[in-house]
Amino acid sequence: MTEDVRQIITEGKASLGVEFGSTRIKACLIGPDSTVLAVGGHEWENELVDGRWSYSLDAVWSGLQAAYAELAAEAEARHGVRPATLAAIGVSAMMHGYLAFDDEGELLVPFRTWRNTSTGPAAAELTEALGFNVPLRWSVAHLYQAVLDDEPHVPHVDKLMTLAVYVHWRLTARFVAGVGDASGMFPIDPATGGYDAAKLRVADELIGRRLPELSLSALLPEVLPAGADAGALTPEGAALLDPSGTLQPGIRLCPPEGDAGTGMVATGAVAPRTGNVSVGTSVFAMVVLEQALAAVHPEIDVVATPDGAPVAMVHCNNGASELGAWASVFGQFARRLGAAADSDTVFAALLGAAADGDADAGGLLAYNFLSGEPIAGLDEGRPLVVRTPGSSLTLANFMRAQLYSVFATLRLGMEVLGGEGVRVDRMLGHGGVFRTADVAQRALAAALNVPVAVRASASEGGAWGIALLAAYLDAADELSLSAYLEQRVFARDDASAVDPEPGAVAGFDDFLARFRAGLDIERAAVAAGGDRDEGGDRTERTDGDEGETA
Repeated sequence: MTEDVRQIITEGKASLGVEFGSTRIKACLIGPDSTVLAVGGHEWENELVDGRWSYSLDAVWSGLQAAYAELAAEAEARHGVRPATLAAIGVSAMMHGYLAFDDEGELLVPFRTWRNTSTGPAAAELTEALGFNVPLRWSVAHLYQAVLDDEPHVPHVDKLMTLAVYVHWRLTARFVAGVGDASGMFPIDPATGGYDAAKLRVADELIGRRLPELSLSALLPEVLPAGADAGALTPEGAALLDPSGTLQPGIRLCPPEGDAGTGMVATGAVAPRTGNVSVGTSVFAMVVLEQALAAVHPEIDVVATPDGAPVAMVHCNNGASELGAWASVFGQFARRLGAAADSDTVFAALLGAAADGDADAGGLLAYNFLSGEPIAGLDEGRPLVVRTPGSSLTLANFMRAQLYSVFATLRLGMEVLGGEGVRVDRMLGHGGVFRTADVAQRALAAALNVPVAVRASASEGGAWGIALLAAYLDAADELSLSAYLEQRVFARDDASAVDPEPGAVAGFDDFLARFRAGLDIERAAVAAGGDRDEGGDRTERTDGDEGETA
């Protein structure tokens, strides 16, 4: 087997996927049969810069190089060879956000990530003008807010991009976006697979009233569907990715995608009535629509699959970070007792305890809001645990409440889709939280009252998903993306599914009733002061995040 893999790598038949998640940059090398051959990773953190969440561009490149170097070293250790060429490369990253460059390719302001919630006036005005929900984190909302605020850099913007588009641009010199990633910048027309021309005219007119020389349509990247030619690795790009000089230029790249799209691919959920839930720093559900939604809902983004089909996205800013923070605390406690337990062991033990908790978490209430949460009507967040004298405080109930809090806001958004008559046959979960037995899987089934499946590959996450999209370049002429995934990747359905248990569904409903009623406690905690949204993400354990994506 090692000899076969060595030949695959030597002959350049392997495909590389790289995904920039909120806390981890991950690289994944796969063979022609989609099997993972080697992986590499690098931890990183966002930081507050001038009151906004950001990552430096230096951190982007040093992190990418570290992740790729670790992958190359693992390939050599396991298979005796480092990649010198590849069949294809794909780049994915957290969707949305704001990277603005001038005509000389210089960054005008620090990268503003999806976590920033300072774009309320712009998002509201765009939503009303377009008749389409424009969330706070979308790229067009960031741009228009900068226009409204008369920021001095705005007249100099020549290109507007997401993180995935930026990395792809530097690797290939092609300014393009995959349709899924582009759908988080500006609305997509499902009929054309490009930006909605009518809405683009409205947005240009809106921006032009304040800044006539600025044209949004001239700033956005070209939109490409899955399987399209998105350029090749330049000599400069090869040196950026692999400073050792081993990796050669000329390798094809697929269109850059967002973590939501790679999550759909990694779970095989790109056809109508399929859906997936990605759990990481954020948590979001993607449901591929059979028909357009009847109304505009502030809780629902309408985005696209990597091949352009409309998708309803319920995005929650806060996912498993608080759960990970408590796992870190309990890990420290274990070490104080002299127990040598690694993070995976601690996490598994705590989720195992959650499985033994009361169906309603014993009357406990937990909020995982490290940052603002638009679906819950919060501009800022404060992580909280609340209990009454009559509640049952046990480790099992405490952890069950923490786990329920990961899915509570998601449920609020999914209720809106249910009111629209949207149906899904089953949800597929992915992200590291699903690695531990089936505890999180059963909690999600109870939260959404729908069967939840987890594939054996669930923990591979978006880096594997974008590697699949890179490999799809060789099959795009003969198979649709859905057919490719069904026939080539998931021909043997290895998903383990659980049905919602009536008692657990009722228990989660009781928890959610307390969750809704207690939102005023959150608002009071925010109003009481303290640091703004600082400190999150440092203990994030999952690979699937916005990372996503998912």
